[in-house]
Amino acid sequence: MARRDALLRLHKSLMNRRTELRRRLGMELQDLRKHNGTDTGDTADAAFDTGSDEIASQLAQLEARELAQIERALTRMKQGTYGICEGCQCRIPVARLNALPYTTTCVRCQREMEMHGNWSEQDTDEDWGKISDAEFSLDDQRDIDLSDLEMDLSK
Repeated sequence: MARRDALLRLHKSLMNRRTELRRRLGMELQDLRKHNGTDTGDTADAAFDTGSDEIASQLAQLEARELAQIERALTRMKQGTYGICEGCQCRIPVARLNALPYTTTCVRCQREMEMHGNWSEQDTDEDWGKISDAEFSLDDQRDIDLSDLEMDLSK
């Protein structure tokens, strides 16, 4: 019964957060539209306004992403799959759901996914140790003569 009560509280908090994000996103979009059409003073004002618009746009993007995650969590609640890890199909502890109500993975699966990029414990074919396509080895110690390098000293 305690888990059910906790899930009901989480549903209420997700609904409240969704309402808040929808309201804030609506206001931010209105502000961007209003501000986009106005002509400001000098170039410094225009540069400041552009920077402010960029920050507001990035914040709106983060809030929109959070809103999408909340919508997904609410859908999972309706389907009866909320609180079940998508990786191992085990129950996600309520403490984790309280910390991150729209999570879809338990801590173990999330760590594994962050480390390996997937839920399977198999190694992937990618070799992240090799960060360059160029063939170079530490044994290849050629001497470089500085006169062989082209330099443009006119600048």
